[in-house]
Amino acid sequence: MRFVHTLQSFRAVTSDASQCWCYCSGNVSSTGFLKYGTNWRQLFHKSARKFQFIPSCQYSSSSSLMKGTGSGDEGNSQDGAQAEERKPARKEKSNSTVFYDSLRIFTKAGSGGQGLPKKGGIGGRGGDIIAVGHKEATLKKICEKYSSRRFLGNHGADAKFFCLYGEPGKPVTFPVPVGVSVVTEFGHKLGEINKHGEKVVVAKGGVGGSPANGYSAEPGQKHNVTLDLKLIADVGFVGFPNAGKSTLLKALSRASPKIASYPFTTVRPNIGVIEYPDYRQISLADLPGLIEGAHANIGMGHKFLKHVERTKVLLFVVDIHGFQLSPQFPKRSALETIVLLNRELELYKEELTEKAAILVLNKSDLPGSYEKICLIKDTLNDQSVYEKYMRTLSEDFVPDQVMNFDKIIPLSAAKDEISVNQLKHIIRKVIDINEDNETETSLKSTAVLHH
Repeated sequence: MRFVHTLQSFRAVTSDASQCWCYCSGNVSSTGFLKYGTNWRQLFHKSARKFQFIPSCQYSSSSSLMKGTGSGDEGNSQDGAQAEERKPARKEKSNSTVFYDSLRIFTKAGSGGQGLPKKGGIGGRGGDIIAVGHKEATLKKICEKYSSRRFLGNHGADAKFFCLYGEPGKPVTFPVPVGVSVVTEFGHKLGEINKHGEKVVVAKGGVGGSPANGYSAEPGQKHNVTLDLKLIADVGFVGFPNAGKSTLLKALSRASPKIASYPFTTVRPNIGVIEYPDYRQISLADLPGLIEGAHANIGMGHKFLKHVERTKVLLFVVDIHGFQLSPQFPKRSALETIVLLNRELELYKEELTEKAAILVLNKSDLPGSYEKICLIKDTLNDQSVYEKYMRTLSEDFVPDQVMNFDKIIPLSAAKDEISVNQLKHIIRKVIDINEDNETETSLKSTAVLHH
């Protein structure tokens, strides 16, 4: 292929003289000429795929596109073509690993149809915008399918002489993941979806024209809303970075989270499932590590903490040998870590401290672990000893509501397969006991109301 250009025009001509390519973009004026000073070679490199095929028969001899064929022009243009071949278009980075737990969208329901005063005709109601829970939906899929993030409703039909009742606008529905709350820009919660098939009307269609409103149609509601996802899992992992949460998730389930020996390996939630011989399944959520001040939205902050709200059981994962975020931060012992995690949950939402909880003392295969395990168990299992220990800490550390652990399990997530299997059965047992207690409490409350 050879390329022909001048200061005023640009085109590429194939070896077949009956065909040519004409470039047209924002750098070309309305008359088809390149704007003065435009670098044609850069234009070709960046936008070659935007060329449109146009048969040369559409150009007359008096066409404003000039047919200059100077040798210097051909040489430079060929160099440009070779450069395009050597440097193919850069592919966009894959966002397959991106996790969305919040998405802002715009919704506008349909307006009602106009009424017909002379005949008493009533306009159709505008179509609603409805979010529907779907177990396979994700916020990322919404972004991919609806790139504009705008949902516009269908308008109701006007009343006519031959049809006095206007047809209502069809509702517009879109799938959302289970666990989504729909919140307006003013903080008003429109509803939440916790089950497959549940629906929330995000924007209501306008009322059609009728005697009640003087036959004037009303516009539909419009909102900027946020779809806020809180994962629904049976068990939520709680711990500081590098405590071994991802390793434990991999040991308990078939999940394949990123694992490394440095903090903040997990930057998005990972979901795993424990499968039992009787085909029962329990879901696990490995969430990004907390740091001190998470309740005030420091670090992953609220982005993490909101996901533990809907879990049935909290699984505290603590490094038995303590934790230090970096050299400029103080090193915390395992006991201090437990107290700090308790405090962070309480400051974010006090109700979280009332959840059933299991404590895993991870990395217990390392030297010096046995003495520390005994110290932690003796301290946590005796309330007076625990209270005495907390009095030695700063007041900012100490929670008002102390977590009660149903079980304390020392193990090595990477090596201790026997303890990991034991933990699977403990998780199941704690969930069952917790559900039985909730059912009993619910029945007692119902009985009191009936009396």
